Amino acid sequence: MKEDFSMFSKRKDMDSKDYYLSDDGYIVFTESYHLKRGYCCKSSCKHCPYDFKKAEKIPKKG
Repeated sequence: MKEDFSMFSKRKDMDSKDYYLSDDGYIVFTESYHLKRGYCCKSSCKHCPYDFKKAEKIPKKG
């Protein structure tokens, strides 16, 4: 039985090339999925093809 993860995406045509489950049970979207989606969500996804990097936190002086 295929698991239904459609609640995590507006795409209803996801297949096994679009995601996998991590060892901890998290859904990990693949580069293929991100390219199909067509834009960066700016969440620092593991397989982001858009090279988004969150700004490093700079420690406050004081």
